[in-house]
Amino acid sequence: MTRCVVFDLGGVLIDWNPRHLYRRLFNGNAAAMEHFLGHICTPEWNHQQDLGRTWAEAVAERSARFPEHAAMIRLYAERWDEMVAGAIEPTAEILAALKAAGWPLYSVTNFSAETFPRMVERFSFLQLFDGIVVSGDEGVGKPDRAIYRILFDRYGLEPGQCLFIDDVAVNVAGSEAAGMPAIHYRSPPQLASDLAARGVLAASPTGRDADPRSQAPG
Repeated sequence: MTRCVVFDLGGVLIDWNPRHLYRRLFNGNAAAMEHFLGHICTPEWNHQQDLGRTWAEAVAERSARFPEHAAMIRLYAERWDEMVAGAIEPTAEILAALKAAGWPLYSVTNFSAETFPRMVERFSFLQLFDGIVVSGDEGVGKPDRAIYRILFDRYGLEPGQCLFIDDVAVNVAGSEAAGMPAIHYRSPPQLASDLAARGVLAASPTGRDADPRSQAPG
């Protein structure tokens, strides 16, 4: 039986994408932008910041390797906040509905320890969580099962009683390997439908019917 809900943040509640910035920097040249993000400032390179590497170290390493792109590389760190378009509002509404229904809420997120505090300042819905595990603070990230175990141990949770939501398939698989059932997030309507099918949106964690006024649409 599900007793708490665990959210990913980027791609589920926060619309983060480096293309929000680099479309402007490359003046709409999609091919050049995709080459830069696919071969220079790659997801794998960015993930090292999620695991605790500082942005200063990251920019220095990549600029030494690609000196001709040093200016563009530096902007990845300097203008990082422009990669965040805003909240994914329909999912934030689902989060608020779950909170109103009495569900304990947690998050496991791959995020740089340097940038995450700015998200806490920017997005008030992060205050709805009972606990957040940030990869950059822990030195380990999804899909490593160790980060899910940090969540369980820190907050005294039973893996099988948690339900995890993430937009990345390997992170969903990592959660399930750690014993935590998961939903592969694709859109807010799909999430609402999946939560309703599991009875999560229709009831409180104690089994009492939730106030229908708190239900998210879909």
